[in-house]
Amino acid sequence: MKDLLKLLDLSRGEILEILDTADFLKSEWKVSRRHDFPAGKVLAMIFAKNSTRTRVSFETGIFQLGGTGIFLSNADSQLGRGEPVQDTARVLSRYCDCIMVRTYSQDEVEKLAEYADVPVINALTDMYHPCQVLADLQTIREHKGSFDGLKICYIGDGNNMANSIIVGSLKLGMDITVACPDGYHPHRDVLKYAKSVKNTKFILTNSPEEAAKGADVIFTDVWASMGQEAEIEERKKAFAGYCVDSRIMSLANPGCMVQHCLPAHRGEEITAEVFEAHAQEIFDEAENRLHAQKAVMYLLLK
Repeated sequence: MKDLLKLLDLSRGEILEILDTADFLKSEWKVSRRHDFPAGKVLAMIFAKNSTRTRVSFETGIFQLGGTGIFLSNADSQLGRGEPVQDTARVLSRYCDCIMVRTYSQDEVEKLAEYADVPVINALTDMYHPCQVLADLQTIREHKGSFDGLKICYIGDGNNMANSIIVGSLKLGMDITVACPDGYHPHRDVLKYAKSVKNTKFILTNSPEEAAKGADVIFTDVWASMGQEAEIEERKKAFAGYCVDSRIMSLANPGCMVQHCLPAHRGEEITAEVFEAHAQEIFDEAENRLHAQKAVMYLLLK
């Protein structure tokens, strides 16, 4: 693994190596508060989008590995004034050991990786959210013991979360059913991949009830992501009936988990009742952003 740009680039073995490393680092830190890792690594953190979990987990993670994170918003860097991505990539490669980017365009991340001489990590784009889904997969295995025989359900917008959880689930041998309204389906590249996978089942439906039936893990996300604020009212109408509520949960298997990448809009994509009933799982998921991302940096920089 040279970079982490999207889960489509990784094999099943590479994903499992990240998850195993995340489990090891999580356990090691809780026991000894230290890691055997070369000190002094520098992570450049480029943010075109606001963040809580991504910034804090990456900055904490590189610190716990003995390194330093440098925060660069559009206002702090020449990228915000129109410097070409390829020039930023080549400059940061001279100063830093790794580049993390949270931005809108997947093409921007891919171009950074093309021109950088150091590893590039996609912390989020409008198309993919690989770091979040690695944390999700770590959380599922912690709670369920393994991925064998699990059915994943995703209800909501066919956004970066849907794209990445489809890929992650199928690569690890889990079935997944996704419920989205017409016009809000996952990306065509992801649907093409899903149709090509053998020995696992992928279903795309308009029915949240069909998706939830027999599910072991239910995912949801906000209906309007950053950059879609002007569409909020239109999206509320389109997603009416796509709320994860007690009725939806009653269709799932006993012990079904709920995962939400946060922030959550209670009363829209999930009810307060369901959220609070599954808060332990959701905040385990949030914590595992730290451990999964540390694992990615550990493997890229060791």
